[in-house]
Amino acid sequence: MPSARRTLAARRSVAARRSVVAVSVLAATGAVTAAGHAEVYAPPAAAPALSAPALGARYETTGRDIARALATARRVHDEGRARALASFLAPGRRFLSFDPRGDGIAVEVLGDLEHADRVAVVVPGADNSLGNYDSPKFVGGGSRALYRQARASAPGARIAVIAWLGYDSPSTLSTGALTAGHAEKGARGLEGLLAGLHRVNGKARFALLCHSYGSVVCGKAVPRFAPLPVDEVALFGSPGTTVRHASDLGTPARVWAGRAKGDWIQYVPHVRFTGVGFGADPAAPGFGALRFDAGTGPHSGYLKPGSLALCNLALIALGRDAEVTRA
Repeated sequence: MPSARRTLAARRSVAARRSVVAVSVLAATGAVTAAGHAEVYAPPAAAPALSAPALGARYETTGRDIARALATARRVHDEGRARALASFLAPGRRFLSFDPRGDGIAVEVLGDLEHADRVAVVVPGADNSLGNYDSPKFVGGGSRALYRQARASAPGARIAVIAWLGYDSPSTLSTGALTAGHAEKGARGLEGLLAGLHRVNGKARFALLCHSYGSVVCGKAVPRFAPLPVDEVALFGSPGTTVRHASDLGTPARVWAGRAKGDWIQYVPHVRFTGVGFGADPAAPGFGALRFDAGTGPHSGYLKPGSLALCNLALIALGRDAEVTRA
């Protein structure tokens, strides 16, 4: 009987060791899979710094990077990525930045950046990637809708829109969407973008339109913009910005906030504790923002064509504050 027990214990020990090995292999495999794009796709080529004389060269460099990434996607049968990148190469599309690694980076220009009087930068929230970039619910599709609406609202206005997938957008279901880590890194990138845009066009005024987790990015970024002509900041579908009051953002810009009646973000607790959560609700009267009417749509519907939220965000982008419908 003791011998049988020793045999059973030995078998259990072997099984346990095999389980540990299996888990280790699966973990390693998962790490490789998660970093699959970083291993398969080449990093972007060095691009010239943003300036008016270098703008054309910048577009050409990113265009070549996109074409190279598309060839890779087709070679490795990454069909979703291949479809997205093929659309990026459509005639007339221009990108300031691009990186195919991971979920990807893409910064697109809509309109005449060099001669615009106003430049609106759309800062997206969680779950944005190259694969869904052109969806109406995400930054590329939403920015095109904003640009069309602004042109319709003010046909004679000279406006450009920047679709800025310029940071590592966290997954809604990840812990990254509960803390400001991604936002801190994104804020540094957004600061660099605004400085570069100002070098390209020193006369334009800027508006930041910040959706969901993107409002956390903007909250971290706007104190850095003091020398830059940012005069409008719109926070919509926001979980918070990590500050208690609009005045704490440290910006001379007009700060707007809106939340649609159908947005689930209204049920997120507006607290901040040991680095988790984002604090006060920007759409609440006590925050001190100018509140605009965002309509009745869902969390992903603020830039939907024909929506009240889109109409008001286009007016904010244009600097036509008196025409914005207030909440």
